[in-house]
Amino acid sequence: MVPSPRNNLLTISDLTERTGVPAATLRSWESRYGFPRPIRLPGGHRRYAEPDVAAVLEVLRHRDSGLGLKAAVRRATAESLQSRSIYAELRRRHTELIPQLLSKTSLLALSHAIEDECCARAQQPLLFGGFQREAFLRESYARWVELARTARAAVVFANLDTPLAQRPGLPIEVALPHEAALNREWVVVCDAPDLPACLVAVERPSQEGGLGSRRRFEALWTVDPRAVRYASRVAAALADEYRPGWRTTELPTLHEDPPGASAELRRASDLLNRMVGYLDARH
Repeated sequence: MVPSPRNNLLTISDLTERTGVPAATLRSWESRYGFPRPIRLPGGHRRYAEPDVAAVLEVLRHRDSGLGLKAAVRRATAESLQSRSIYAELRRRHTELIPQLLSKTSLLALSHAIEDECCARAQQPLLFGGFQREAFLRESYARWVELARTARAAVVFANLDTPLAQRPGLPIEVALPHEAALNREWVVVCDAPDLPACLVAVERPSQEGGLGSRRRFEALWTVDPRAVRYASRVAAALADEYRPGWRTTELPTLHEDPPGASAELRRASDLLNRMVGYLDARH
């Protein structure tokens, strides 16, 4: 079958034909679980990419093996993230975001700014933090305890030997396996309707040793609500994979599509990107 035109995207009818799942059922899954996640055209029409076909078929396979629908969707969502990388998935889906080469010093400043604003203003945000190593997490632990107190959930990833038991008001610790792509990633995601912001960066290779604050990362940051929500969904799916059962409550915001960034917000972000680049060059 030939996909519908426009960058080889599929209509919901195409997806139904390829998977056997009725369009009404696909819409119901999207409403309840945020899956499958369509690309919305300017007119609001749904379009799907080829990997969505495989993901829907995986849900059916997991259902046939005895899993409930919610569990099947979560497992298929995690399996569809082949890169297991928040940075790679965000860059793949949101090609308008321009990566910058930044130092650890600049990333710390941006991270603290997001965390401070989140703590001061965000209403029940969903938070994700990626710290690479346990030592880096412990250095920032007091800040994240404060963030977790008013968050809907605060999830932190690091190469932990033994993550702490989940307790109300504390960050949810997710241990990364040795091969996880997140071991090289720096992540701060604040997913809140009134304060969306995220910073995701990947460490450049061959920087082991004493570089310290001069370590360099390829970074993406954005306050576009849709990009932030997508980063949040990817992080949640990876947490499902690495620490099943961490969701003690429903997280309905993950299933909703926020409005996209306005032209004014994009222009302001572009200007701030240039400013950050100039400031980083002075270090």
